[in-house]
Amino acid sequence: MLSVLRVHLPSDIPIVGCELSPYVLIRHPDKTVSNEDVPESSPIDGHFLRYMWYRIQSDKKVAICSVHPSEQATLQCLGCVKAKIPVTKSYHCTPKCFSDAWQHHRVLHERAASAVNENGNEEEDIYGRFNNTTSGVNNTNGTVPLPLYPATVTQRNGGETWFEVGRSKTYTPTADDIGHVLKFECVVIDSETKSPVGHGSTILTSRVIPAPSPSPRRLISVIDGTIGHLDSSSGTFTVLSYNILCDSYATSDVYGYCPSWALSWPYRRQNLLREIVGYLADIVCLQEVQSDHFEEFFAPELDKHGYQALFKKKTSEVYNGSIQTIDGCATFFRRDRFSHVKKYEVEFNKAAQSLTDALVPNAQKKTALNRLVKDNVALIVVLEAKFSNQGVDNLGKRQLVCVANTHVNVQHELKDVKLWQVHTLLKGLEKIAASADIPMLVCGDFNSVPGSAPHALLAIGKVDPMHQDLAVDPLGILRPATKLTHTLPLVSAYSSFARIGGGLGYEQQKRRVDPNTNEPLFTNCTRDFIGTLDYIFYSADTLTVESLLELLDEDTSNKKMMHFR
Repeated sequence: MLSVLRVHLPSDIPIVGCELSPYVLIRHPDKTVSNEDVPESSPIDGHFLRYMWYRIQSDKKVAICSVHPSEQATLQCLGCVKAKIPVTKSYHCTPKCFSDAWQHHRVLHERAASAVNENGNEEEDIYGRFNNTTSGVNNTNGTVPLPLYPATVTQRNGGETWFEVGRSKTYTPTADDIGHVLKFECVVIDSETKSPVGHGSTILTSRVIPAPSPSPRRLISVIDGTIGHLDSSSGTFTVLSYNILCDSYATSDVYGYCPSWALSWPYRRQNLLREIVGYLADIVCLQEVQSDHFEEFFAPELDKHGYQALFKKKTSEVYNGSIQTIDGCATFFRRDRFSHVKKYEVEFNKAAQSLTDALVPNAQKKTALNRLVKDNVALIVVLEAKFSNQGVDNLGKRQLVCVANTHVNVQHELKDVKLWQVHTLLKGLEKIAASADIPMLVCGDFNSVPGSAPHALLAIGKVDPMHQDLAVDPLGILRPATKLTHTLPLVSAYSSFARIGGGLGYEQQKRRVDPNTNEPLFTNCTRDFIGTLDYIFYSADTLTVESLLELLDEDTSNKKMMHFR
C-alpha cells in the first residue's frame, strides 16, 4: 500500500512571499521509493496523497526583529512610531541589535521627515503596534520593552486554534501568517471512501517572518549633489548592472555565516525581482544568471514589466554540473524605450583557441589552453533609442547605443587571464565603434579591483609596462605591454562622484569613494573580502552622466546604476 516515509522542508523558517515546497518521500506498493506526487486524478493502487496547510492562530501577538528576522523583538523604537515609519522596521531583538543598527536605522528617521511611506498605514493594520503602556519605561535610546513569547508551539492549548490556509503541496505565506507557526500535513487517502488511511505525516515550521527589505537607495545628481529623481524625458536613459549571485554558488559551505533561508532561491529571487523592477532602469545588465532561472523566471517576469531579454550562457568545457545550472550574462531593455538592432556573443574560450593556434608552440598548447579556457563570456547588444536628444539639424538620425555585459574570470592568481579577457573584449568593441559612430557602455563584474591592470586598461586605455600584474604572464600573451591599449574614450561612471561640488549628498558620497581611484570603496562585501569589482564604463565623448545610485556605508550587493544623457 502507498505510504509516506518522510516529510521535510528545506528551511524551517517561512518567509512572506516565498513559496514553501516540502520534500515528501513515499513508498509505493511495489516497495520502491520516490518523491513523486500522487494526485487524486492519478491514484496508485486505489490511493492518493492529500496535502493540507494550517496556521496556528494564537491570542498572543509576536513581533519580529527588523534586523534579525528569525528572532522575536523585545524592543521598539518610539522614534519610528512617532514618524509613522512602517512598524515592522521599528522592532529589535536586543539593545545591542538596536545600537549596532543605529547608523542605518537613523536614515529612516531622516527620510521620514521629508517623505511619508505609503505602506505605513497598511503595514500598521497588518502587524499592529505595541503601545508604550507595556511594562517598563522608555529609555534614552528611544525604545520600549516588549513582552516575550515562546518561539515555538508544540501542542494546542485553550488560546490557540488551527486554521486551514492551503490544500496543495506548496504554500506561499502571506502577511496574515507573520508571527504564526504553520503546519504541513500529508495524508494517504482511499480513493473510494475518501477517508484517511493510517496517521498523517506532519511538520511544524518556525514562526513566519516578513521578508527583510534592503535600505532604500536614491539617485544622486552628479551636477550639484542633490537627491535625484528618475527622469525619463527625451534624451535620457538609465542603466543598471548587477551580479545577482548564481544559486549554484549560494551554498552554506561558501556563505556559512548566512542563515539558510536567506540563501534559498525562492527567497532571493523575489527580493531580486522586486529590487530590479523598483529601479525602473531602461537597460539592465545581470551577471551570474542561471540558465533555467533566465528561462523560467527572469525573462517571463521582466517581460510583464515591459522588458525584452537577451542571454549568453557560459561555455561549458570545464563544467561538470547540470547544463541547466550553467550561468551567464543577461541583458534586458525596455521595449518602449529601445529596440534591438544587433547582438554579438563573445566566447573567451574560442578566443583562447585562436590565440594558442597563432602564438603558442604545439608542445605548450595543452598547458596554455588549461590556463586560458575558463568559460567566461560577454554579451554585446546594439540598441536603437525610440527617443531623441538631437537638435533640428540631426532630425531623423538613428540614436544607437552599444551595451557590453560581461563577467570576467574570478580566480585571483590568474591575473594574466583577467587582463587578456578584458583586452579581448575591448578590441572587439573597437571594431564595432569603427563601423559606426556609436556610444559605448561596458558593464559587468570584472573581478578586478581599482588600480589593477584590467581596471587601468579600461579606465585610461593602457597599462604601465612596469605594472606589477604584468609579472604574471607564464604564456607570454601580454608581451609586449605596449599592445595593451585601446582607443575607446571610456570613463568609469562612478568617478563622476569626484566632481560633485556640493549639495545634500555631497559629503556622504565623498566618504564612500576612494580618493586615490575615484571608485566606490566597495561593491562586494563578504566575510572574507570587501572591495570594488563591478563597474560601468561609458564613452565620455557621446554620453554624460547625470545621476548615480547612491553608495551606502555597508551595502552588501554588487549593483550599480546611473542616469545618462
